Amino acid sequence: MRVFVTGATGFVGSAVVNQLLSAGHKVLGLARSESSAQKLIEAGAEVYLGALTDIESLKSGAAQTDGVIHTGFIHDFSRFTESCEIDRRAIEAMGSVMAHTGKPFIITSGLALISTGRPVTEADEVTPENSKSPRKATEEAAKAVAQSGVNVSIVRLPPSVHDAGDHGFVPILINLAREKGEAAYLREGQNQWPAVHRLDAAVLYQLALERNAPRAVYHAVGEQGIPFIKIASTIGENLNLPVVSKTPEEAAEYFGWFNYFGTINTPASGEQTKQVLSWQPTHIGLIEDMNSGAYFAQ
Repeated sequence: MRVFVTGATGFVGSAVVNQLLSAGHKVLGLARSESSAQKLIEAGAEVYLGALTDIESLKSGAAQTDGVIHTGFIHDFSRFTESCEIDRRAIEAMGSVMAHTGKPFIITSGLALISTGRPVTEADEVTPENSKSPRKATEEAAKAVAQSGVNVSIVRLPPSVHDAGDHGFVPILINLAREKGEAAYLREGQNQWPAVHRLDAAVLYQLALERNAPRAVYHAVGEQGIPFIKIASTIGENLNLPVVSKTPEEAAEYFGWFNYFGTINTPASGEQTKQVLSWQPTHIGLIEDMNSGAYFAQ
């Protein structure tokens, strides 16, 4: 297939592009700068200049290809709600030219959206009761375009998609520890984060694209739930900083805007995904990856 990929030079998207190319697909990658375009050319992909806020570029890219993998997202947490609404409009725009075509449309969501008090499964839908995050706009948009006849599948990523070059949640925690002089966790630190290596996640996207099952939900879960105290302790050990427990009030002060993610308990199962897609994660886990050195290189 010739696949339109948004976020094609991002941390996850670049791995998806390489995976698709290695599997024999062609890639039309969305790029909003010349430097991003050059990266795509070097990878062996075609370039389509545009942006997540350029609705016409999204429609055109989706219309001229055999399927879409949407990994792009504006990671500006100072304007998080606005970024989530931009994602909603991007999904609606691409979906508008894919209705009743049978083309696969793979959308990226997050497991940190949902907290149920038990491992989240692929059958769990995002509801006002289990999700307070503005990012639920993504799955609301996916549902809307599915109802209009688009073959939508959702890939839910864990809070940590890890590998060298990660600039996501774990680096945010490391920088917080450096700034505060300690690595912290809530209460006993038993709130859990699932995790996946980004190369394993990239394989899942390829398999989801090729399966093209409408309204499917997949969990890119390599590890079901890592107690947050393990993540904090690994940070403390590598930075030679104390590792401390915080009350909810102290955690809110320590984590600041990141408090929702730092204290969320969202263990998740990916067993159905593994069975349906014959997907099996093969790369190292989060703690081993953190201890490999790249995360703490100055």
